[in-house]
Amino acid sequence: MTKLVLYQRDYCHLCDRALAVLAEARVPDFDSVWVEDSGELEDRYGTRVPVLADIRTGRELDWPFDARAVVQWMAME
Repeated sequence: MTKLVLYQRDYCHLCDRALAVLAEARVPDFDSVWVEDSGELEDRYGTRVPVLADIRTGRELDWPFDARAVVQWMAME
């Protein structure tokens, strides 16, 4: 089970950019979760997506973020 989740939406250009940033940051493994598939997630994230979350700790990194910010965020475990 991966510890990182990218909350996103279908047809979201910012989400596409976030995926590119995660690739640039060489994030080893993460799950993608689409918020529109769940009323609870829709209520929680609404227009905040994309959001990178560590499901073990509950920490979240809201957009906008770049590769450097992702690497620093991941190092703060």
